This record gives sequence, C-alpha cells and structure tokens, in this order.
Amino acid sequence: MSDKITKSPQIRFAGFIDAWEQRKLGEVVKRVTRKNKDLESTLPLTISAQDGLIGQNEFFNKTVASRDVSGYYLVRNGEFAYNKSYSNGYPWGAVKRLDRYDKGVLSTLYIVFETTDINSDFLTKYYDTTYWYREVSKHAAEGARNHGLLNIAASDFFETELLVPKDSEEQKKIGDFFNQLDNIIALHYRKLELLKDTKKSLLQKMFPNDGANVPEIRFAGFTDDWEHRKFSYVLDFSISNNTLSRANLNYDKGEVKNIHYGDILVKFDTIVDINSDYVPWVTDGKPEDYKKQRLQNGDVIIADTAEDETTGKAIEVTGITNNFAVSGLHTMVARPNQEFAPKYLGYYLNSPAYHNTLLPLMQGTKVLSLSKANIAKTNVSFPKNAEEQENIGSFFESFDNLITLHQRELNSLKNLKKLLLQQMFV
Repeated sequence: MSDKITKSPQIRFAGFIDAWEQRKLGEVVKRVTRKNKDLESTLPLTISAQDGLIGQNEFFNKTVASRDVSGYYLVRNGEFAYNKSYSNGYPWGAVKRLDRYDKGVLSTLYIVFETTDINSDFLTKYYDTTYWYREVSKHAAEGARNHGLLNIAASDFFETELLVPKDSEEQKKIGDFFNQLDNIIALHYRKLELLKDTKKSLLQKMFPNDGANVPEIRFAGFTDDWEHRKFSYVLDFSISNNTLSRANLNYDKGEVKNIHYGDILVKFDTIVDINSDYVPWVTDGKPEDYKKQRLQNGDVIIADTAEDETTGKAIEVTGITNNFAVSGLHTMVARPNQEFAPKYLGYYLNSPAYHNTLLPLMQGTKVLSLSKANIAKTNVSFPKNAEEQENIGSFFESFDNLITLHQRELNSLKNLKKLLLQQMFV
C-alpha cells in the first residue's frame, strides 16, 4: 500500500482531528461472485441515479435481462455493485448499494462487493461524490470503451484508493448525516410529486369531460352551463409559423427574443417567465417580414410534435411585448378572436379534457404530430362568466407557483448535498 496521505476534508464533525488515511478498496471490501444457480432470486436489477439498485420491471416497465438468470450474480441487501456503463452525469459508471430489496440478480458485467473494514453508509456516500472518478480513470484503459462499458478489470477496480477516517465513529457520523439529508430530500421529492399529481387530478376535474356541460369541481356561485365552441370559432392561426433570422437580428441587444417549442415541452408545467432569456432557434428571414409573428398578450403557443402524448401541450403567453417572436419549428400560434380571462386558455388546452379530443387526431408512429386543420376541428369549452374563467386561471397559476417553490426548495437541498459531499470527503 502506498504511503499515508495526510489529508482532511474542509468540514468535519467536532472532536475529530486525525488526518484521514489512504486505503485500497480491496483492503476494506470483499468481492462477491456468488451465482444465482439455485434461482434464489428472479428479480433482475439495474442502476438508477435516483433510486440506486432497482428492479428492471419497476424502472423500465419491462425486463431486459435474459430469461435464464441462473448465471447472474446473486446480490443481497447491503451489498454494492459497480456498473461500468457510462451515461449522462455518470462518466465513469455508478456504484450503488442494494437497499430496496432483500436480494436480486445482476449481470456478471457488474462488479459486486461487500464491506469488511469500512462503514457501509460512509462508503455509499463516498460513491455519491466524484472523488472516486480520479482513481477509476487511472486504472481504466485510456480511451478504451466496449459498447459503452469502461475497460477496467475487477482486479484493477479493487486497486483504486480512497481516503477514509481512521476513527470508525467519524465514518458513522458522516454516513448518518447524509442519510438524514437524503431522507429530507426524499420527503421534499414526495411532496413535489404529490403536488404535481394533485394538479393533474384538478386539471381532470375542473374542466368538463366527455361532452359534459359542467366540470366535476366548480367554484361556488357559478351554475350556468359552459360554452362549447369549435376551436376555429374562438381562436385562429393568424400568425405564420415561419421563423426569424438569427443572422439579421441582434440578440445581444435584446431586439428580439425567441420562444422555442422545447420550452413548451419542458416548462409547460409552470407559468413561463416571459422575461427570461430563451435560446434563439431561427433560420432565415428579415425582421420586417415577420411583424405579424410578434407575440401578443393572450396568444397560445402549441407544440405540434412530440414522441408521446405530450403533443398538443400549450402555453398561453402573458406579459408579452413586441420584442418576442415565435419559432416556427414544431410550433403553432393561435390567437383568440374573443376575450378570455388571463391564463384560462393555457390551462384548459393542457387539461385531459382537451387532450383527450386530440389523441384520435394524432398522426405518425414514432413521432406524433397534429395539423392546424385537425386542431381547428376540436371543441373548446369555457365558462360564459369571465369571473369564473379568471378564478380558474388564478387558481392554477397559484398552484403552479407552489409547485415552483417546492421545486426550488428541492433543487436547493440537492445543491446543498452536492456541496457538502465535496467538502466532507477528500
């Protein structure tokens, strides 16, 4: 073993002052190579960044493992696995501990091991850092990847080194601390998912479904039947979906900002901050040729292409000035020809009630698309009373603000964990 390195993390628990010691992974863990020859488990596993070692059916909604898993490794709860496949955010693969199940099976392409002389929680959090990348990179054959797998032998993987507190109590405190932080993050994540699910349910119930004249849930004091009008009666596609020219516009000076259809798909669950910077996505043309394509308050941008049922998602734009134009790539702009309360149309067009009318009109196999002509045939439902429209728009806007707040809190906690992992390990 190489000489001890006198290093300590930036942040430590009080009472611990000894420098951490350098150990080879093979000195603190033991490789596991037991096969599933007796079919003790038929649960094939995969590695997920969010969920760790998780069943393939649960993660992929299907099994990608071989039918015969008797030759797979049998992994027990508390044991670790190294997946040498690199992916987005995991340039050197991922190491995760099996926590969700008593046991499962893994392909022999994985490297499986158990702890012997190191706190298991500490090691789990160590592999949440990026410090181990430098060690794996030393042993992986330079530039050698085989079908997405790093070219690193198990023997070399166990030669990687890590810095470990000498005192096992310090290891335990670090592991316990991050376990508590992970529990807080998981709680916030569940709250956020509950809010999103609640919003989906409310979108289902606060707009009329299947030709009904009133929604299932309604604000008190409103009893009139809703109107049902053809899309072409209440909105029209008066704006051409041609694009604006990057070459002829000075984006640095803010002459024109562009809203790309990707923003619709990515950000449709929140109210778009129209004052935010958007990535220009333009081709050819002159600004003076496209004055009619400048967005106005109340315009609705509809994404007409997607790889699943997200097709048809829309954003109702508010707070617009003439400095905004719409990209023509997979987008349409519909302009109301009668007055609607702010936000109402945007939420209605993203409701299941409306999307269910779009599904039969989608064309394509791998990529689904909608035409203006088909959209124009659909029905749009709305309350006669403008106050009821306003209540609905304001309600969902407030709900979106709450979702955004929880998302920011979750992101802050994740960023805090990332920072602490950097400063509490070496």
